[in-house]
Parts: sequence; C-alpha cells; structure tokens
Amino acid sequence: MLKQPDVQCVAVCDVRADRRDEAKAFVDKHNGNQDCASYRDLRELLDRKDVDAVLIATGDRWHALGSMMAAKAGKDVYSEKPCGLTIGLCQELADTIKRTGRVFQAGTQRRSVPNFQLAVNLARSGKLGKLQTLYASVYTPTLANHWLPGEQTPKKDEVDWNLWLGPAPWRPYNQAYVNGGWRGYYDFDSGARLLDWAAHTVDLCQWANDADNTTPISFEPAEDKITARYANGVTLILDFLKTPFGEREGWITELGTCPVRFVGDQGKVETGDNGGIDVQPTALKDELKDASTLSRDSGLDVSAHARNWLDCIKTREAPVANAEVMRHSHIAAHAASLAWILQRKLEFDPAKMEFINDDEANGLRHRPARDFWTS
Repeated sequence: MLKQPDVQCVAVCDVRADRRDEAKAFVDKHNGNQDCASYRDLRELLDRKDVDAVLIATGDRWHALGSMMAAKAGKDVYSEKPCGLTIGLCQELADTIKRTGRVFQAGTQRRSVPNFQLAVNLARSGKLGKLQTLYASVYTPTLANHWLPGEQTPKKDEVDWNLWLGPAPWRPYNQAYVNGGWRGYYDFDSGARLLDWAAHTVDLCQWANDADNTTPISFEPAEDKITARYANGVTLILDFLKTPFGEREGWITELGTCPVRFVGDQGKVETGDNGGIDVQPTALKDELKDASTLSRDSGLDVSAHARNWLDCIKTREAPVANAEVMRHSHIAAHAASLAWILQRKLEFDPAKMEFINDDEANGLRHRPARDFWTS
C-alpha cells in the first residue's frame, strides 16, 4: 500500500510488541518522520476518525471479525484471505459490508494479475469450446491431532495472548502459535489449510465458470482430490499438492505456484504464478500474442489489486474481489473442506447456503465464538 502515491499510513496495530515496533519503524522510514502511531488493541485504532481504510493482515481467526469491526466503524476494508473462518462468518461478513456500504476487497490478488485474467477470459469467451472441467490446485488438507504444551503467558504489553486468540476458544499459550505455527490447528485455521490456496484457485475457477453468484451443488472427497459439480454441469477438481509448493503429475510445474487449468471440449489453458500460460491446441496460441512477459511469482504482486481497491474507495464502486465474490468463492472452498473433514459426499444448496439433509455438516458452518472482550 505504501507504494501508492495517494496512501498515507498513519497507524499500525499488532498484539505483539516486536511486530508493532517493526511495523512502525518501517512506516516511519518510508514517511521520513516518527508520526506513525502504534496500537496493541485494534479498537483504539478503529476509534480514530482520520482513518479512512484499513488492511486486515492478521491470522485467519481474526479476518472476519476485524473486517466487520472496521466496517461498522466506517472504514473501508482490504482483508487478506481466507476472509472468514467458516461459512457462517463469510455470510456475516458479506452481509455486514452490504449493510454498512463499505468498499471491501478480498486479498485474492490473482484476479488483478494479467496472466490469470487472460486465462479466465479465454474460458469465458467460448474459445475453449463448452467448458467441462476446472482444476484448482490446493494444499493437501491437514488437521493437527494434538495441541502444543502450555508455556508461561507473557505480559500483555509483550504479547496480548487473550487478544491474539480473539474469538477462538481459550487454550494455554505457546510461543509457536504466535510465531506462525497456528496453521493446521482447527480453532485457528480455515478449512484444514485447504483455503490457503483454494481461496485463490477456487476463486479463479468460479470466475472462469461465470459462477461469482453461486457455488457448486455437490462436493465429494477422494484420496488425492475433491470433486465438485455445478448445476450447469461443469466439474471442479480441487487437486491436492503433497507439499506446499510440491509437484503433482499432470501440472506444468514451470508455470509456478497456485496453478489453475480450464478445460473445454475444444481446448484448454493452464497458468500459474510465474506468469506463463500454456494453451492447447496450438491454434489458440495466437490468443497469447499480446500477453506481457511477467516476472517470476507475478501472482504474489498485490499492487494492481491494491490499486483497484483504492480507486474504488474514491468512486464507491465494487472492487474486483468484492464481498459478494468472496462470499461465494470462499463458501465453495469451505464446503469442499467440510466434505474432506467428514469424509463423505455433501450436497449443497447455493440459494440457501446450506447442506441438504445433513445436520452434522450444517452444524459445522459455524463455530462457537468466545466472549473475550471483558478479559
């Protein structure tokens, strides 16, 4: 955000003192002064009337709650993904953004990256023929089967453990959690790690299928994938990668991380973070003649996505990854993760946003939230 000429960062917030100090020093160096304020409690930052917008870059458990608190405080919001820990929170977040009239951008930045845009446009244009199968690469889901041992809780000014947990159930402090080791623990993580990539790749498949206002209607887990099906007959494959940046047979690995593939009855296209695109048949390569050569890991560049959000703050238009886009793509990914967790096929109603004839799955659309504000 700091690279944008119309952005002035006036405050940072973190429950960890070392992170607060590092962030303040970074901003002050950029601004050439010592004016950036720092806070332990995000409520104090949100009370500032001179703050127009916020970037939510916490762990998963705080994304939805922090975004909704910001929206209710009159701030526009850019939230890193996954934007909600559950189906219910994604619903509540999107409803809150609609009710408050805030400008919301999900951090699914590949919607703003040229090679992914070109691949999606090929699928939507009909030049691949009738769309048949969409492939979304995802991490192999995992859930930790144990909790870390308790350690002495630091002083609140050093690490505010209660505020770090936020809405998550209370459990004893362990430094590994706050150092980034919270992933894979159910109380802290979105969808058994599935949404780490699915928030990006399922989102692109939704877009390619003109499905931004719906979800698949069934989700069936297997050993190495989850197969979902849309009402229009298109199949979505969430393909597990064995390691975070691992390889899997059938993918063109030199195209980089977070790859997607769209297959029609007359052609297919695949692309990833390295910026390259592979299309078949050869005749379709003419469609790529105007594609720019992008640098490695172009999918990690958020500058265009941030620019889209900032421009929409001024115009009050909906950004490319707005709350309704997030609602449907995130819920699709969450439904897939619940099929994996329960290890059975689930039928889903996109209109009601609920599973059909499955009380257990519907119960997992929500998680109990801890009342921690008075602690």
